[in-house]
Amino acid sequence: MLSTLLLAAVLTTGVPDKKPDLKTPYEKGTGNQTATYNEAIDWYTKFDDAYDEVKMIPYGMTDVGQPLHLVVVSTDKDFDPESIHKKNKRVLLIQNGIHPGEPEGIDATMMLARNYLQDTKLRKQLDNVVLAIIPIYNIGGALNRNSYTRTNQNGPESYGFRGNARNYDLNRDYIKADSRNAQTFHAIFHEWDPDIFFDNHTSNGADYQHVMTLIPTQHNKLNPSLASYLTQTMAPALYEEMKKDKFPMVPYMSTVGETPESGTVAFLESPRYSTGYAALHNTIGFMPETHMLKPFDQRVKSTYKLMEHLIETIHRDSEKIATARAKAKQQTVTQQEFALSWELDTTQVEQIPFLGYGAKHKPSEVSGQERLYYDRKSPWSSTIPYYNTFKPTITVQKPVAYIIPQAWHEVIDRLMLNDVKLQRLGRDTTLTLDTYYITDYKTGQHPYEGHYLHSDVQLRTQEMLRQFFKGDYVVYLNQEANRFLMETLEPQATDSYFNWNFFDSILMQKEYFSSYVFEDLAAEILKNNPDLLQRLEEEKKKDPKLAKNARAQLDFVYHNSPHYEYTHMMYPIGRLMQDIKLPL
Repeated sequence: MLSTLLLAAVLTTGVPDKKPDLKTPYEKGTGNQTATYNEAIDWYTKFDDAYDEVKMIPYGMTDVGQPLHLVVVSTDKDFDPESIHKKNKRVLLIQNGIHPGEPEGIDATMMLARNYLQDTKLRKQLDNVVLAIIPIYNIGGALNRNSYTRTNQNGPESYGFRGNARNYDLNRDYIKADSRNAQTFHAIFHEWDPDIFFDNHTSNGADYQHVMTLIPTQHNKLNPSLASYLTQTMAPALYEEMKKDKFPMVPYMSTVGETPESGTVAFLESPRYSTGYAALHNTIGFMPETHMLKPFDQRVKSTYKLMEHLIETIHRDSEKIATARAKAKQQTVTQQEFALSWELDTTQVEQIPFLGYGAKHKPSEVSGQERLYYDRKSPWSSTIPYYNTFKPTITVQKPVAYIIPQAWHEVIDRLMLNDVKLQRLGRDTTLTLDTYYITDYKTGQHPYEGHYLHSDVQLRTQEMLRQFFKGDYVVYLNQEANRFLMETLEPQATDSYFNWNFFDSILMQKEYFSSYVFEDLAAEILKNNPDLLQRLEEEKKKDPKLAKNARAQLDFVYHNSPHYEYTHMMYPIGRLMQDIKLPL
């Protein structure tokens, strides 16, 4: 006979009160299944219901019309990021499913979060570490489920698609933020200000024995205090612990030649990528890449173990990480020069242990030509060259402030998304400041993630008096966002907003002249400007084509007269180099 209390529970809820089933879809399967988007959200909803230490928070919308969720695991039940940081706790942001065809992080993180609350020993590590989990970042891609698009991958039996609902690769969208996914991610990132960012992936490429490869933030691009901790303490600890777990890691394989024996080059992640973006804000980033040819269950297990060792390390080194990051943030505020472009230093090379397979060739059954294959019956163990040093090729002195005309609202919107401190002019103002003119650039011949990217930008700097208007924006370079500002607003930076086409309208001339009308005016201009006439004659001697082209000679005069629009090729953001009082 039911007790009075149990009967009341049945009458109230319809079923007796009991803990929900927190076994994951992966655990209920055969080791070759991954949770769908709906299964993952349903599971985290149950997880939230089961534990007061868990809170699932819907943030803004994604391109597919579903909200991006953040699941927070906080053992003292504090879910206020500001309060958490004041308590000197470290925040680990784990992101899954940016490429939903690479889903092992989705399943490993569900089990990890649950186990850390259920296991007393593991739970202790969360005394000073808060887990912030994005269950699936690319929701549109996760809903586009299939079994074929990861052509070379060994499981799971079905999975999501790389492109999001607008067919963006979201791991190229961090700095340009074309997608709603990225815009919502920025809100999460800046509200929670993670100390460590962990973005789970699966790799392509050569075959070898390793299940797990790793991309850490490229140390040359990271603030020295953080770089020192990453390279000397954190990364070695992860490598050592994974080796003990029989998942020996190597750096991500970006081979110098056709096969790994030739060596590998560290991945230089610019801010379009997750870890490159995180580095702009003094957050250490990791992009683990499990090997696509390994069975799915091995990939899930290795991802789980790497995250487990990461939490162990953060728990142990909490104060070291806090100190290094605080120092990095302060140095970013006072730093005077910033590197904008990098190249590999081939004189710096180290040897790393590697477990490979014999690379051989045989005739192709398709083409009859010689083809590469890896013979798993011929494993080998040796060392290979690893190139992990980059040096800056362009370094720029920061201005006192950038002055940004309000017309460039797409840029302003992105600065606001990234927690940049902005002020506005209180009245129309003329200022003498440095202005760039774009003298040359290259543009890709094919679209890349919705843009025709520019590169190899050449500049001329001109000090000039310019008119700005009430409401135009002033961005002082005395804030923690300095590096983000330099790498987005300086045109020569790899992922600058100029290179991503946000300023392309300045590249097109708007006013022209009619030759027959301008002829007389051009003659008068040359008559009144003998120096210009001399320059024209010198140019004609150097360039026979110019000497034979009447229109080109008129154009030369036009470009060197007040009639030529000064805004053509003028980068609109001004660089204020002196700290003067502005009407803010």
